[in-house]
Amino acid sequence: MLFNLQRYSTHDGPGIRTVVFFKGCTLACRWCQNPESRSPQRQVLYDARLCLSACTLCAERCPHAIARQEDGTLAIEHENLTEADYDILRGLCPSDALNVCGEAIDLDAIMEQVLRDRPYYERTGGGLTLSGGEPFLQAGNCAALLARAQAAGLHTAVESCLQVRWSNIEPSLPHLDLLLADLKHVDAKRFHAWTGGSVGHVLDNLRRLSRQRVAMTIRVPLIPDFNADADSIRSIVDFAADELGVKEIHFLPYHTLGVQKYAQLGMPYLASRQALDTPELLAYAESYASSRGLAAILRG
Repeated sequence: MLFNLQRYSTHDGPGIRTVVFFKGCTLACRWCQNPESRSPQRQVLYDARLCLSACTLCAERCPHAIARQEDGTLAIEHENLTEADYDILRGLCPSDALNVCGEAIDLDAIMEQVLRDRPYYERTGGGLTLSGGEPFLQAGNCAALLARAQAAGLHTAVESCLQVRWSNIEPSLPHLDLLLADLKHVDAKRFHAWTGGSVGHVLDNLRRLSRQRVAMTIRVPLIPDFNADADSIRSIVDFAADELGVKEIHFLPYHTLGVQKYAQLGMPYLASRQALDTPELLAYAESYASSRGLAAILRG
């Protein structure tokens, strides 16, 4: 089950890459910029700004879940939508105000799309990156795609929050060239309050991956009121330097580009509505990481 396939990416591993986004995640990060990635099931996104008030197609096809309101917008009862409804609604809306997110795609079809850009991979050292959501949740599909890409001579990478069982991770390791591993915090209470997960589980997986000498780059989303402060940055960098032995750490300043998706899914947005704009903090993060022997890169 995927929710996107993005070609010509340059921020998800070396070179030019194709990124396959798996649907379903084990965390519920307040700031998540892809809230449509959380559920492993298909969903409907509705953008009222694009809706044609005279159109009745979706309401006629799914009257048990969709109704036109007096103000011209749609009221959608997401919990009433069925699998058959998603099939009906996909591609139905003439203005793209209503879209179905999530599609089960055959592995052969995915690889056919990935291999279209082989010349770019070969020229730039790029390849295939699996992202999400959490790709390791779909352990068999994740390992199978990596194996196919590796057999085709492509560089392989996975972006993961690592809030999964080791048995979900292990099948992919023989076919994995680079793990882009989230390290959001090392404080258990703060991590749980903002993500719903267990930081101990994540840190244990990171240590185990390090012992197995898996090539890793640590990625740190810098989130206001969560970890965008000097103390949090130091603790994260210290863990990466002292316990993981990695050489590179990426800092990803918080932005709000995905906020509108929450309204489209009928979900509340619980993080700041202001992007992180603290150049001095980013400079500190780079400086402190460098002092601990890590190459620090800012990813906008």
